[in-house]
Amino acid sequence: MTKVKKFLKNYKTMLLLILAMVVGAICGLIFKEDAMVVKPLGDLFLNLMFVIIVPLVFLTISLAVAKVKHPKRLGKIMVSTVVVFLVTSVIAVLVGFASTYFVDLVDAGDNSAIKELFDGEVASDTDLNFLERTVQLISVDDFTGLLSKENVVALLVCALIVGFAMRMSGEKADPLLRVMESAHSVVFNFIKITMYYAPIGIGCYFASYVGTFGTSIAAGFLRVTILYALVALGYYVIMYSLYAFISGGRKGVKVWWKNILPSTFTALATCSSAACIPINIDSAKKMNVSEDVADTTISLATNLHQDGSMIGSVFKIMFLVCLFGTNISDPGTVAQILITALVASVLISAVPIGGGTISEMVIISMMGYPVAALPVLTMIATVIDAPATALNAVGDTSCSLLVSRVVDGKEWVDAKHEDKVIEAEIKEKPKKKTTKKK
Repeated sequence: MTKVKKFLKNYKTMLLLILAMVVGAICGLIFKEDAMVVKPLGDLFLNLMFVIIVPLVFLTISLAVAKVKHPKRLGKIMVSTVVVFLVTSVIAVLVGFASTYFVDLVDAGDNSAIKELFDGEVASDTDLNFLERTVQLISVDDFTGLLSKENVVALLVCALIVGFAMRMSGEKADPLLRVMESAHSVVFNFIKITMYYAPIGIGCYFASYVGTFGTSIAAGFLRVTILYALVALGYYVIMYSLYAFISGGRKGVKVWWKNILPSTFTALATCSSAACIPINIDSAKKMNVSEDVADTTISLATNLHQDGSMIGSVFKIMFLVCLFGTNISDPGTVAQILITALVASVLISAVPIGGGTISEMVIISMMGYPVAALPVLTMIATVIDAPATALNAVGDTSCSLLVSRVVDGKEWVDAKHEDKVIEAEIKEKPKKKTTKKK
């Protein structure tokens, strides 16, 4: 009985989420479009999560920077995070390209019909160049813009600056630091209360999702859906197990699979990386990732590192390649596809279905395709959204393990957080100069 109680304690959240998804899926298949009637109950859960995203990200990043008493450790975390992001993102893009290179995602006979079916208007910001889009991504022209989840990347930049400003202020920032720590605790308790409603909200949201899209996918998009799901499953099992092994050996793999499933099922049900931030941070800490590494890496990764979106961008590009008969035998075209996928994926914000319009316009403009192809990419984004979001969310936690391996050494899985702080203090103590007595 003790083992059963321990199992239920460790996996209660996961089991409830699975049950909610199964019930939701069954209801969606039975009632089809009528299942949309319960969507507001799912929206309620997402709204509760989204309303806390802005203070959560701001407080988490600002405190992670301000509370670090060891600048060298913070610098090491940031540098390691960027390197891990770049390496794993390139791997994801290469996997996506290898998975689609020998597959015709669209039959040649379907081309004209699909072009006519998905012809549409263009977004109003299509005239913006890459530099202008980048500025819009990392900044806002009014303070109130930072209070929107649509500008999470700009909020991250602001939070980093605030954290460094507090460090520069020294003891004068201590009162503000204590207030922010108190607010941070309240935010996490808010999330804890919200998660009690999660099974109901997720079940209703999943029912409406399955009921709406389950039977309305054309042949070409069905092929993309199946292939992407298989690639995502293989990447999820193989690559993340490999990353966990590289990070912490066999024990790293063990703690990974013991704690990662709640994030996975939450991502599958909500189709939102942002909704998984608190769960990812909690899972990383349960894997023995230190607080500063977990908070910094996962918060940044939510917007700047997205394995699922990287692979998805390649699928979108290769779909257009088949649709318009582009010749990809030229190495320059292959390089263009890979670079476009990387750039476009960075521009995706952590929002639910339909939030990748900017990314899709980047794909169209960089690859030189007509803007009428935008609705095609939007449909692809919709049918791969759930598995792509799962890879995005799970990949964030995976990055925190890899960063821990670099920052805290190969024994990070067993080390106590107090030992890591003491080690950092010893490394940063200036060595006393000694003079030899004559």
